[in-house]
Amino acid sequence: MQYPITVSTPSRICLFGEHQDYLGLEVIALAIDLRFTARISPREDKKVVIRIRDEKLGALNVTNDQGLYEQYVVDMEKPIVYENKRDYMKSCVNLLMKRGILGERGFDVVMDSTIPIGKGMCSSTTMIMALLRALIEGAGSDFAKDLGALSELGFDAEVAEFGEPGGKMDHYTSALGGMVHLDFSDGCRANRLPLTPPGRFILFDSLRDKDTIRVLREAKEPVVSALDELKDKGIRSIRDFYADPARLELAQGLDEFRRKKLMASCDNYAILREALWMLYARPFDPVRFGQLISAHHANLRDGLGISTPEIEQILQTAMANGAYGGKVNGSGGGGCCYVYCATEDAEKILRAVEAQGYPGHILKGDKGNCV
Repeated sequence: MQYPITVSTPSRICLFGEHQDYLGLEVIALAIDLRFTARISPREDKKVVIRIRDEKLGALNVTNDQGLYEQYVVDMEKPIVYENKRDYMKSCVNLLMKRGILGERGFDVVMDSTIPIGKGMCSSTTMIMALLRALIEGAGSDFAKDLGALSELGFDAEVAEFGEPGGKMDHYTSALGGMVHLDFSDGCRANRLPLTPPGRFILFDSLRDKDTIRVLREAKEPVVSALDELKDKGIRSIRDFYADPARLELAQGLDEFRRKKLMASCDNYAILREALWMLYARPFDPVRFGQLISAHHANLRDGLGISTPEIEQILQTAMANGAYGGKVNGSGGGGCCYVYCATEDAEKILRAVEAQGYPGHILKGDKGNCV
């Protein structure tokens, strides 16, 4: 085995299904050419020493020209004790030790990224997925050949280990790459889609950080509570409303706060199903596809309350300059958004939004987690 071993994993945009994966529904996502990279070499002791790009370099398009890193050390000869609710370096090492993959020797790991931090671009997930893959490859294990198992391990290290409220969309999209349809009704069934929409997606950074855990909790818990209350009326899932829209009348018995969030989630599921059909149909209609993206965003903004004035300004500017549609990306409450447009309009839209002070990046689809 030749060292250092370099692995990388992509970020993603969620086209449809934001705040739906943890409800056991579906997601359409696209892996993109913003990536987290990890280079790993062995050590003589049993420490995992991780040098990771300084989080102060967290905005879109900021490069690490000065080589600024933060350092973390996990000693595998001592009990691993989590010191905070997002102690991901330790959780990755801990879970791999429990599976017998780590423990014989230590490693030096250097991690860099082109992914904005704290902006809804799954920087935490991609960091975890890159670190896990690097440690697995460094240890000479073939565990990562099963990308589904790697996705589940990433979810455990980030979410389950700390009792947090997130879903599995980011882990599976980062592992698999390309454009994927993920169905979470029973575990996760992943299908690669036959068509990546023509045109361009442009990512914009609103320059506002967000509280991912708070946003997830405030979006998830009211909908879960509403569904629980409707169980005695035969409702088990938002899919029940999609199958029989007349049953939406049952939501009228809920308080306005939960009803509003439930109805937004129901409408977004219907939007996803139409978009999924479009990705298999010919000819493809990019204008309608963009309209569906914007309709999805309207529900996230008005129903779940996760947009911001900055994101609205970005989207309005892009639409005024020819974008087909756009939406917040990730859990919301700040962070990034993206727009979908014709190829010939991409540069004009990019310049118009950047003139407002918001950095942008024209995206390309990309491969998944790899060596």
